[in-house]
Amino acid sequence: MTQPTLIRRAGGPRPCLLDLFSCAGGAAMGYHGDALAYLAALIASGEIRRYTFVHASPPCQHGCALTVGTNASQGWGRSHVDLVAPTRELLEQTGLPYVIEQPNGRAKIRKDLTLCGEMFGLGVIRHHNFELGGWSIEQPAHVPHRGRVRGYRHGQYFDGPYVAAYGNGGGKPTVPELQAAMGITWTDVREELTEAIPPAYTEHIGRHALAHLAATGLDVAA
Repeated sequence: MTQPTLIRRAGGPRPCLLDLFSCAGGAAMGYHGDALAYLAALIASGEIRRYTFVHASPPCQHGCALTVGTNASQGWGRSHVDLVAPTRELLEQTGLPYVIEQPNGRAKIRKDLTLCGEMFGLGVIRHHNFELGGWSIEQPAHVPHRGRVRGYRHGQYFDGPYVAAYGNGGGKPTVPELQAAMGITWTDVREELTEAIPPAYTEHIGRHALAHLAATGLDVAA
């Protein structure tokens, strides 16, 4: 199981981020027991006011196009717990601006923002959707893809400028190739890399979040 990542105040009125479901991979119920229970306790105690912004990436196997489609006969996908709705309900109770992240085609969220690796010059496409609560970002224009994702499709190999950031085999990238394509150097665990959000996405969101917080009167320069 994993604990949420807590970025706390340090000596001044700096913005304080609560990052829920911060570890890559893992069992949905393990995340449920840690992250949502922790958030509920923060709300009940009033300690949630230590934070100024919340990011949550609930496990997304429920309703996943891959598990429901390819493995429909196995009954996969629907057996996973859908944590998006209970996460949203608790986040609304915090009164803080928040982000809920999900990969494209996964559990349903409001698509207030969609980001793609090509927007940031990355070697992956990796569309991700973000639901924004209590604030907004202008949707950047989608940059046309430069070609295909490298790998095998129905027994035929295709080359292209992007690597497939999921699974293994079938022309999938090596771990160093995946690290370079995602912009992630601090882990060499394939399973973590294939579950991760490219940091360029949240850097983009973070810059806009800081601007929003500053506009609401919070001194974020300290």
